[in-house]
Amino acid sequence: MTVTLADADRDLLGGAHGEAAAFAMRLMVRFAEAVGAPGFIDAKAAHIDGCLYHGQVSLDFVEHLLALGGRVRVPTTLNVGSIDLIHPELFRGDGGLLTAGSRLMVAHEELGCVPTYTCAPYQTIFRPQLGWQIAWAESNAIVFANSVIGARTNRYGDFTDLCCAITGRVPNYGLHLTENRRARVVVEITDLPPEWSDAGPACVAVGHVIGRRCGERIPAIVGLPAATTEDDLKALGAVSASAGAVAMFHAVGLTPEAATLDDALQGEEPEEVIRLSVDDLRETVRNLSTVPDGTPLSAVSLGTPHFSTTEFARLVPLLAGPRPAVDVYVNTSRQVMQELEERGWDAPLRAAGVTVVLDTCTYVTTIMRDLSGAVMTNSGKMAYYAPGNLNVDVAFGSLADCVASARAGRVVRS
Repeated sequence: MTVTLADADRDLLGGAHGEAAAFAMRLMVRFAEAVGAPGFIDAKAAHIDGCLYHGQVSLDFVEHLLALGGRVRVPTTLNVGSIDLIHPELFRGDGGLLTAGSRLMVAHEELGCVPTYTCAPYQTIFRPQLGWQIAWAESNAIVFANSVIGARTNRYGDFTDLCCAITGRVPNYGLHLTENRRARVVVEITDLPPEWSDAGPACVAVGHVIGRRCGERIPAIVGLPAATTEDDLKALGAVSASAGAVAMFHAVGLTPEAATLDDALQGEEPEEVIRLSVDDLRETVRNLSTVPDGTPLSAVSLGTPHFSTTEFARLVPLLAGPRPAVDVYVNTSRQVMQELEERGWDAPLRAAGVTVVLDTCTYVTTIMRDLSGAVMTNSGKMAYYAPGNLNVDVAFGSLADCVASARAGRVVRS
């Protein structure tokens, strides 16, 4: 497809905004041709996943933009990197990776990116608004922006995300367009297991199902409890993007473009209806664990995606009592950590021996001290990735189950 260029695009290509922007725009034109986008629109913000080191090419690309005088043109946040720059002593990997991974993160800062280093940029002051056109990478952030906020982004990968930030332009295709945000699958929850006291497990179960069964199709979910929280929807989107290629979902009555099912479907009929019974939900949650109750643990890992202040508000009271018998790690952002310190919540976390990890995540880098036993988590995303990424068995449970298991040193569930 021939891409129609606006005057702003020609200015970028012609070097009016510098050599780096011209280089990035040339790549963007090729990308637009590949995806069939007819032209470009302005982006109001960007979120970059390429600050996580995947080899020398990661660093070469950013260093090239810096050599050309590159600078981002829109507010640009950074995803997790390979290193906790605040606590580099936590890193347990190769020294060369420590050096290169740290340099890659700082190089992005030199391009003008904000050092948020979080997979949950929607929990920062840079949260976009309904209807904003943005260029976000990181799978869970993409789903959250499209679904829970109602901002508009496609799945922008490494290098493409940074080109969008350098140019301030995005190809006008896919989820940037209203007609492509229509639900094509209806997911009906017929009932919830009575033993589940909140919507968290249901959201993780539903997210896993739609990831496996919907592919790239947008689902409309019917039957989530009215008390479903933003953190619950965060967990749903994260596991759906991990288990599949979901970039957006509608939760009827909960998300901004789905006041009704008809709104989510844009008046059309669904291609498929998936009905989830109590037994379906229970089985899905059971299958997230690779070990049974009673299995010895080496660690508990929370905060995948990064823990919010609200999640810490639930965790801190649970830590009152005996100190955990195994290591407990909680991944979060610098901004949330600052809020914890202002509230005085860092003290009970330290007293309980909890390791708060910033800037990175325990499933993408070598931070956990002991992996000789299973790792327990309340994150569907962590449960999905940990066996492959870390070569460990994993147990999934509620936040309360995770804390109780950390104390017991083995998997226990209420």
